[in-house]
Amino acid sequence: MRDLLLILMLLGTLPFAFKHTYVAVLLWTWISIMNPHKLAYGFANDAPFAMVAAVAALVSLIVTKDKLKLPKEAPVVVLICFVMWMTITTMAAFYPDESFVQLKKVIKIQLMTLIALAALQERRHIEMFIWVNVLSIGFYGIKCGIFTIMTGGGYRVWGPPGGFIEGNNEIAVALIMSIPLMNYLRLVTSHKWVKIGLSSMMVLTAVAALGTQSRGALLALLGMVAVLWVRSDKKFAMGVVVALVGVLLVAFMPASWEERMNTIKEYEEDGSAMGRINAWWLAFNIANKRITGAGFEAYTPETFAAFAPNPADIHVAHSIYFSVLGEHGYVGLFLFLLLWVHTLRIAGKIRTKTRNRKDLEWLFHLAGMSQVALVGYAVGGAFLSLAYFDLPYNIMVIVVVGHRWLLERHVKNADQAPGAVIDTVEDATSTKAGAVRPLVSH
Repeated sequence: MRDLLLILMLLGTLPFAFKHTYVAVLLWTWISIMNPHKLAYGFANDAPFAMVAAVAALVSLIVTKDKLKLPKEAPVVVLICFVMWMTITTMAAFYPDESFVQLKKVIKIQLMTLIALAALQERRHIEMFIWVNVLSIGFYGIKCGIFTIMTGGGYRVWGPPGGFIEGNNEIAVALIMSIPLMNYLRLVTSHKWVKIGLSSMMVLTAVAALGTQSRGALLALLGMVAVLWVRSDKKFAMGVVVALVGVLLVAFMPASWEERMNTIKEYEEDGSAMGRINAWWLAFNIANKRITGAGFEAYTPETFAAFAPNPADIHVAHSIYFSVLGEHGYVGLFLFLLLWVHTLRIAGKIRTKTRNRKDLEWLFHLAGMSQVALVGYAVGGAFLSLAYFDLPYNIMVIVVVGHRWLLERHVKNADQAPGAVIDTVEDATSTKAGAVRPLVSH
């Protein structure tokens, strides 16, 4: 039944995906983030859903009549440079054949990222894109949150089979990152029941993240809460609420969860933590020897024997920073970090331009929640291998196209009266000449 339903959903969406590139982007995002076909047990489980969505997107680039324009923002330029550098490091990789297989996956994801940047033009496109990301992860937040409550947190939560978020640590950070996006949708909706539904989803997603028993997720959650607290105008009240909610959630979790979280302080006695540190030293030593790093798929006994302090303790890097460092060298790490620095910078520019602007309040909230989500990725990602996962790149897309929307549709002239905005870039000339137009909602 699931198989048939998924096939019908795919076939029903394809005509619109061929006609409108943004629909193909939404279809791809749903499939790549949620992996819905992996929840089926029949023929759909191994069906090439992602490939079909990607082909639909490429065809739509040719036949669509919609506006397509790739932004020239700094994160886009850096992303292209990063992909080009990964291609170079793959050619120089320790294991070129295996590395090329992974490079193809990464290029496919980043090609769709660039298509999304070109296709998402309107506010409704942006918000549909956010909804797809939220519901794709929120499905597991609700499902696993209820499971954690019903089992008293006695069983560890794992992600869907296949894809980037199969492991407990990976699904945990994905869940944590989705909460700010849920909160954005809650802030901008005017529908009471949608607000209630999103609030419930946020709580269950937080419970599910705790149910993964991921220490990285706990640190990511604390990092995001810290950002929200610093920004809050009512720090004492928010601090009290956060403390109460935290105590209730922690009190609900079993003793095994508390014991696992306590190992954060005792990492030297934790074999898993020491294995990660050994892999981090491997990445550091490789980067010091080779400007191109080792390339993808280089975590082998031979590599550990040559570069790791403990050759017998073989682990993947379990860190977005050290995995990029080991695989692509210092140049790759610089480009990776620069991508997120520029994304956060643009989100900050959006907040500055839209602060105290009621008409642009949605963009102010969007930029703020995107920053919070990326802080969660920056903290949680320090302890797991999610350097190429779609979700953070989707948040980059949201920030960049949101900024483009602001510049193209609501450019504010320094001379104009407070509260008046220019409807389009083309109106800027007439406005400077004295013709101020009222806000036109898009």
